[in-house]
Amino acid sequence: MTEPLFHRILIATDGSEKNRPALEEALRVGHIIPGTTLYAVYVIDTGTFSTMSGDIPLGDTYSVFKAEAEQAFARIRSQAGDLKVETAILEGRPAAEVVKFATKKKIDLIVIGTQGKRGLERLLLGSVAEEIIRSAPCRVLVVK
Repeated sequence: MTEPLFHRILIATDGSEKNRPALEEALRVGHIIPGTTLYAVYVIDTGTFSTMSGDIPLGDTYSVFKAEAEQAFARIRSQAGDLKVETAILEGRPAAEVVKFATKKKIDLIVIGTQGKRGLERLLLGSVAEEIIRSAPCRVLVVK
């Protein structure tokens, strides 16, 4: 019997509807291979804090991001069925944090969408996907 190709799949989520196809694909791949663990990560882009208006308290903004991450994770868990799911909220530059996490956890496959939220709430954009593709330590599946 051949060894399964993927044991650890990482889905980078920003909680947006645009990210849904990537999530669905990660879950589909995970369900095909018994014993797979799905790692869901949400990156709080700390770079957005430096471009924000001084009128918005940082603690409030961080709380909004954290609540959004937990909501995204709850959606993933509800769709995961019997698939093992681990979650993590990361902080920093999205692409760098996803790659660092993938390296640390020995991820076999990263699943990402081509674009996510925009403006103040932006987390995963086309340029982030491109950077992950270039520097990932494993295979990357990009879902439109």
